[in-house]
Amino acid sequence: MSRKPPPKKPKGLPKSARQATRPVRAVSGRPRGRAGVWILGGIVATVAVGLVVSVTWRPGAAVVLTVPAGASLSEVADTLSDRGVIRARPLFVLFARMLRADTAIKAGPYELRERSSWASALRSLTRGEVVTELVTIPEGFTVAQIAPRIAELSDVPVDSVLAIAAAPGLADALGVPGPSLEGYLFPDTYRLARGVAPMTVLAAMTARYRSVWTPERRARLDSLEMTEAELVTLASIVQAEARRVDEMPQIAGVYHNRLERGMLLQADPTVLYALGGYRARLLFAAIDSVADNPYNTYTQAGLPPGPIGSPGDAAIEAALHPTGDYLYFVAWPDGSHVFTRSLVEHNQAVSRARAAAQGRG
Repeated sequence: MSRKPPPKKPKGLPKSARQATRPVRAVSGRPRGRAGVWILGGIVATVAVGLVVSVTWRPGAAVVLTVPAGASLSEVADTLSDRGVIRARPLFVLFARMLRADTAIKAGPYELRERSSWASALRSLTRGEVVTELVTIPEGFTVAQIAPRIAELSDVPVDSVLAIAAAPGLADALGVPGPSLEGYLFPDTYRLARGVAPMTVLAAMTARYRSVWTPERRARLDSLEMTEAELVTLASIVQAEARRVDEMPQIAGVYHNRLERGMLLQADPTVLYALGGYRARLLFAAIDSVADNPYNTYTQAGLPPGPIGSPGDAAIEAALHPTGDYLYFVAWPDGSHVFTRSLVEHNQAVSRARAAAQGRG
C-alpha cells in the first residue's frame, strides 16, 4: 500500500494567526518582572516602617480633634498630620489602605497623642474610641429639665432638643407608650460622646427605660389590670411625692386605694406640673387657676393623661407593689410622711405637721 504524504503546513498566514494556534500559557495574578518586585518591596517597606514607628516613636502631649461624619482617609490623614499625631502622611495613608482601615474610621471626637504610632492611631479611629462624658439625669426630671443637659452635650440649642423630643410619633418610634417622651427618659448616669446627636441620646435613654420591664414586672402589671402608661404615670407621682425611698410603696398604696374607691387623687405634684413647675407653696388660688387642666387631680378624676416626670426604678417598683390601707398622707418637716386612714386622722396629722414646722422655724 502506498502512503499518503503528510499534510503541508499552511503558508502565507499572518504572524498573529500563527501565534493564535500556539498553546496559551496561564497568567498568574502575581506581579511579574521589575514592576512586581518594586510593588512588593514597597508594601513590605511600608509595613516595616509602620512596625518600626510603633516601637520607636514615643507619644507626646494629648491632642483633641474631631473626625467629621463622611470624612475621607485623606482628610483624616491631613488632620492627624497637621496636629502632629502622625508623621510621614503619604506612607500612613498607604499603611491604612493596606490594613483596609480606610473605610472603617468612625466619626466623633478623639483624644490622641502627638507622635502616635500609625497602628495605635488607627486602632482608636476604627474602634470608635471617642471621648466620652458622664451625664446624670436625676429621678423625677421632666423633659424640660433634661433638655438643657442634652443640649450642652450635643452642642445644640435647648429649643432644638425640645422640638426633636416633641416630634409627632417619636414615642411610638422609640418603643414607649407616650403620648410623649415625658416619663420615659430614664433617670440614670450615661457615658456619651460630646457632639452626639440629640436623637441618639433620646434613643439611649428610652432603651434604658425599656430594660427595666422584666417579664416578672410585665406579669405583675397584668395582675394590676393597668396599662404601662398608667403605671408609669402613677410612678411619676410617687417619685415626685417621696423624699424617702422606703416610703414609696406606702405612697403608691394611698393612690392605688384612692383609685379603687373613685376618690380624687389630690396630688400636689400634678397641679404643679399643670402650673409649669415648682412653687414653694401651693395655694388654693393657684389650684383654682388650673381647674380645667387635665393634670389637676384636685378637680379631675383618675390619673392625669401622662407622666409628670421620669420615675426611677424604685418608684416603678413601688407602683407595682403598693402597700398599706391608707387613704391620706401629709409631709413632716424632716421629709418623712404621716399616713392615715380617715379624713379626721388626716386633719389631725396636718395640724401636728404645721405645729412641728413652726416649732422648727
